[in-house]
Amino acid sequence: MSLVQQLGPHLPFLRRYARALTGTQKSGDTYVKAALQALASGTHELDSMPPRVALYRLFQIIWGQTGARLETAPDSGSSIADRVLRIPPQHRQAFLLTALEGFTIDEASQILAQSPENVRELIARAQADIENELATDVLIIEDEPVIAADIEALVLDLGHRVTAVATTRSEAVAAFRRNRPGLVLADIQLADGSSGIDAVNDILRGASVPVIFITAFPERLLTGEKPEPAFLITKPFQPETVKAAIGQALFFHEERPVAA
Repeated sequence: MSLVQQLGPHLPFLRRYARALTGTQKSGDTYVKAALQALASGTHELDSMPPRVALYRLFQIIWGQTGARLETAPDSGSSIADRVLRIPPQHRQAFLLTALEGFTIDEASQILAQSPENVRELIARAQADIENELATDVLIIEDEPVIAADIEALVLDLGHRVTAVATTRSEAVAAFRRNRPGLVLADIQLADGSSGIDAVNDILRGASVPVIFITAFPERLLTGEKPEPAFLITKPFQPETVKAAIGQALFFHEERPVAA
């Protein structure tokens, strides 16, 4: 397989990462181009890693060697790009590689030439930055009292506020309308036999809000039909998984217009 065939499928995602990292499409593409030119000229070679990991590692080397400086966002900006740029640079890289690009901790450590322990620490600091900035009201849709209490404790531990714990579809919709939250955490199977999916669909018809499903029945959502949820956690869940999903859901949510 040629180098073009190996790397071609990964270039759009590298451009996405470079844009998020540097703050602009123009700046990001400049660094991607420099990395590819270094590879084509023979001044740099890909490390003996899987092609995608090696490509991002090469980008990281070139970016560092050029004395790159990351942009910073205005204090008042609320877009995803603004939020990314307010994260300190090293934290930003580790967070974007894992949360946006989907690399594992070990892969990110190879790309950044840092130990897995250091990468975990950088990600933890990034998530703390996010949590501090994005504290919000949360609606929990869950009919099991013990599970609802566990989720509420996690939400409060992150510095968020819980507006209500709803156990049925009608309760959930009414609670959302009464005090619109910035995040919804929803089970699928509710107390009266109603559906958390239907509750969320009712909510999303009149509002744009990030939703995380926490369910023992993920197959009901992963049907191959669109749209599927961006954030889906299977019960029994790990607390750190829920915390990470909350941070990512809030961070990457863009307010969208909804149908009247």
